Amino acid sequence: MVQPSYPIRTERLTLRPVTMDDLDDVYAYQSRRDVVRWMLGAEPRTREQSRASVRVMAGEDAWRAEGDCLTVAVVGDTGVIGTVELVWHGERDRTAELGYVFHPDHGGRGLATEAVTALVDWGFDEAGLHRVFGRCHARNEASARLMARIGMRPGGPPCAELPV
Repeated sequence: MVQPSYPIRTERLTLRPVTMDDLDDVYAYQSRRDVVRWMLGAEPRTREQSRASVRVMAGEDAWRAEGDCLTVAVVGDTGVIGTVELVWHGERDRTAELGYVFHPDHGGRGLATEAVTALVDWGFDEAGLHRVFGRCHARNEASARLMARIGMRPGGPPCAELPV
């Protein structure tokens, strides 16, 4: 099993496992059309759908086998403002895929960049990753800019990668 030493702290944020107590905060952004429009075929979630989502994310606190997703809640001054995840693609090639979702009310202050950087750094420094890649919708310019800010380079549309 591979997992961070929780919590991961940054200057302004705490990254920790998702819990069922996070439902209200997660539902606040999962129910927004402007957030889910970038998710594959997703519609705004009902509270019950968000409850199911939080239940799944609460179990994603470590990598136990290839294909597992490690999801952390990003906690700021007002509660959970988003989630960041790394999906473990392969032990042999030491790769993972990056994903993130943030409440738009917390945009424009570098919080997403700070959180994503912290989890990616853990992946390289502690989990021994060799490469992290991310994908985003071709029109999701904010996500593409975030990946560029943390040093990812285009690796083929619409994705970016960050090698060691």
